[in-house]
Amino acid sequence: MQYFDAIGRRKESVARVRLTPGTGKRMANKRTMKNYLAREILEMLIEQPLKIVGLSEKIDINVNVSGGGLSGQAGAIRLGIARALCKYDEELRPMLKKEGFLTRDPRMVERKKPGQPKARKKFQFSKR
Repeated sequence: MQYFDAIGRRKESVARVRLTPGTGKRMANKRTMKNYLAREILEMLIEQPLKIVGLSEKIDINVNVSGGGLSGQAGAIRLGIARALCKYDEELRPMLKKEGFLTRDPRMVERKKPGQPKARKKFQFSKR
């Protein structure tokens, strides 16, 4: 059976996505996507690339995802799906690129600095 692999990353999350022609089944870490992601907004997020190209019901998705939280994992899955769709059909690339689905979000957590409780928060200053 033919399949298309891709990797998506977001924050600390890494998603290995595999697309196969099928009936629209969605699996994440051997659970259904609806069961795994829990929030409806995150499900909508991962469906965006498929809706843009009109392949929602024609492709099965199997994802292994690790690291980070649910929001970061959903972003990683979306990027992985978009990249795998480009391998599936190169003519979908301009459509996905225009919508921004092929751009890796570079925002990461800022590191904690010494002498401060958090990255930017300072300890209370006392003049006297």
